[in-house]
Amino acid sequence: MQQDMAGRVALITGAGNGIGREAAVQMAARGAIVGVNDLKEEFVDATVEAIRSAGGTAFGVVQNMAHREGVQAAVRQAYEQRERLDILVNNAAWVRYQAVPDIAPETVDRMIDIGFKAIIWGIQAASEVMDSERGGAIVNVASTAALRSTLNSVVYSGIKAGVLGITRAAAAELGARRIRVNAVCPSAVPTEGTQRNRNAERDALRVSRTPLGRLGNVADIARGICFLASDEAGFITAQSLAVDGGVTFTNI
Repeated sequence: MQQDMAGRVALITGAGNGIGREAAVQMAARGAIVGVNDLKEEFVDATVEAIRSAGGTAFGVVQNMAHREGVQAAVRQAYEQRERLDILVNNAAWVRYQAVPDIAPETVDRMIDIGFKAIIWGIQAASEVMDSERGGAIVNVASTAALRSTLNSVVYSGIKAGVLGITRAAAAELGARRIRVNAVCPSAVPTEGTQRNRNAERDALRVSRTPLGRLGNVADIARGICFLASDEAGFITAQSLAVDGGVTFTNI
């Protein structure tokens, strides 16, 4: 296992399952001390146990990313582990797909609170405690929906496009403090959270349109996150990395 993140403290939001959980596992395998955030304590405990069982170091951060106070508390908990914070992965999201006539105010509010505002509050809180000499890395989980939209995704696509705007603007502002800010854009990836929007026919269509001939998985996306958070990407900032098997920028 690589140990290029040894001693670094990372906080990953929404790490109780899916992409966030896999990113936490992979970062811990690379030597990071990983703060596992989720709203549900049982999910946090399961991820922390999986990391510790594999010989890694992790701690739980049960906080609600829908509120600024919860985001601030999560960053504070992570920082207090070793009096440092080196990596923040803004992954938490709550997603519902609705056709334009069906878009409900409560859906918009919750999606924006967790998928948009929480990224702003996370960047704000993390940048205050990241060391200006060591610098830091922030990775925002966006989506290929920010680049190429599908049906019933007005709210989702709008939020994820906004995440890319936040990424670029934060990179410009925080670069002087050696804080890099990038985004990863996954295509459709089978997870617990996306199960309701998937079926065999739709998956087959997605595969047929993907140059690499398969759907991505959480390990694919987590590797992209780890790369952007690592020293291997030390001169990369303000970028959006599509981890999508080529589907976004091709037409087959």
